[in-house]
Formats: sequence, C-alpha cells, structure tokens
Amino acid sequence: MRAFGVVAAAFAVSLSSLSFEASAQTVLKFSHTDQPGGARQKAAELFGKKIEEYTQGRYKLQTYPAGQLANDPKSVEQLQLGGLDFAVTGTGTYATHIPELNLTALPYLVETYPQGWKFYDESAWLKKQFDKGPAKGFRFLATWEAGYRIMSTREPLGTVDAAKGMKLRTYPNEMMRWMLEAMGFSVQLIPIPEVYLAIQQGAVSGQENPIDTVYANKFYEVAPHLTLTNHAYNATPLTISEKTWAKLSPADREAITKAAKETADWIRKEIVANEDRQLKEMEAKGAKVSRPDLASFRKAVEPAYAKAKEKYGADLEAVMADAERIRKAVPAN
Repeated sequence: MRAFGVVAAAFAVSLSSLSFEASAQTVLKFSHTDQPGGARQKAAELFGKKIEEYTQGRYKLQTYPAGQLANDPKSVEQLQLGGLDFAVTGTGTYATHIPELNLTALPYLVETYPQGWKFYDESAWLKKQFDKGPAKGFRFLATWEAGYRIMSTREPLGTVDAAKGMKLRTYPNEMMRWMLEAMGFSVQLIPIPEVYLAIQQGAVSGQENPIDTVYANKFYEVAPHLTLTNHAYNATPLTISEKTWAKLSPADREAITKAAKETADWIRKEIVANEDRQLKEMEAKGAKVSRPDLASFRKAVEPAYAKAKEKYGADLEAVMADAERIRKAVPAN
C-alpha cells in the first residue's frame, strides 16, 4: 500500500508539473488590418511559429486580422496601453506619435524595392526616429513589407489630370494627404475595413494601396482601374508594446527580435514574387491595369515637398540625403 501511495503521489506531482507548464505558456496578441489571405497574415502566422520555436513554447501568438480588434491608428494606441502586444502597420501610421515619420511617405522617395529595403535598414535618420518609439510606448522590431502604393479607381486614371476632383480614400497621414491633394484628389479618410463598401456605394471613387492589399481586399471588384503610379513606398514596421517588452527576459527579447527580422526577410521576398501574378489574376477577373508615364505625377506632387520643407526643415534634408546616397548605391537600372 505504501508503494502504491508513493507512486500515486509521484503521479500527482507529475500532473501538477504538466499543468503548470501548460499554464505557463503566455499568449501574445497581434493585430493588423490585412485580410486573412494577404501576405501580412501569412507573415504573422510564420512569426508566431518562430516565436514558439525560439522560446521553446513559452509564448504563443494569437493573431487578429482584418481589423478585428482595432484599425491601424487604434492598434498603435492599444500598444501604448498594453492592450495589444504586437501591431504591424505602415510607417505613416506611427507618425501620429512620432511626427517626423510623416517624411517616410514622401512621394517617389525611392524607386525600387532594393532601395526601399536599404533605406529602412541603413538610414541613420530613420534609426533616430525609430529610437523614439520606446518613450512613446512601443518599440520597432523589424521592417515588414507591403509594397509600392498604386491607385484603384472606378474610372480610368491615365494621367494626373484625371485626378482633379476625384474622391479618393487614403489613411490618416499628413504627407499622403499633401501628395494626393497636390495631384488634384479630394482626400477621404476611411478605415480600411470600410473601404470596399464605400467604393461600392459611391461614397468615394477609389483608393490607393499596395498591390497585395488591393488583391487581398478585392478592391479591384469595385474599383477595377488599377494605375501603377507607385507614388509611395509602403514599408510596414512591426512593433511591440513597451509594456510587453519590459516583461520579457533578455533571452526572450532576443528570440522575438530574431523571429521578427527573419519574417521581415520572408515577407519582402513574398511581396515582390507575387505582384505580377496578382496583377494577372485581377486582370483575369476584369481589372484593367495601366502603367502611365509618371512624369506628370512626379511634377504634380512637388508642392508636397515644399510643404514638407516648410514644416520639417532639417529632417527633410536628412531624409533626402540618405535617400540620395542609397539611390546612388543601388541604381534603379
């Protein structure tokens, strides 16, 4: 009987240990506004697998796509409050809290993906801005990818002249507003989960977003004229709540940062590899793709640079210097 009692006690301890290990796994919440079929959600799933692997299962990622928990601006606010652990959104979204980041949306700042990657990886000015994050309640971990932004409209947009008076949806960002208004658009701010219906009902004539976003959200169904203006490079930095970061051990910080950077490498390749295929698929479903001469668009957005110079002065000069150095180091042709 005594032997049985010892075995039973040992079994109970073993069960208790297993229960403790199971409950010790921490669930981290990740919000984004991409659709489940988009590259950002695939990247989030990969990021989650890497986190579990690199932390030996101590952490598990719960992803909420399509703005289920918050739109882009609200997700950053939730990071600050500690209501979310991770968010990934365009750099311009963070500009509400770090205004100088508006300058990352300068029109035609970089011309190719390799230039864009090098700018985000090596710009001394940008690193200085990202270093302001922790004091604002979030920390930049790695730069993910969305792609160059294009126009998706109900009517053709062959030249910039066709933009005059057209209602176009964009996200809340000062530089983007300056740029689009300089082109002649009437800018409308609408959360991305509401954009499809807004176009369908005629509240706006179209929207602007990267190809992967247009594809994943099926905007081409209601705004079938896709104009490859490539007017702004759209990187999407991944951030972690500073409240969450403070709770992590040094080893887990290193593991999560490693997972973030490796996933950044993956999504950069994924976006580039898929664009031609996505355009062809959208064309097969009725979309009309045009590749306009960009000279008129580049000329039209010059007032946006003038406004940026007036407001940001030395920061604009620093951004332009970094971008020029990178364009020379990585020629477009």
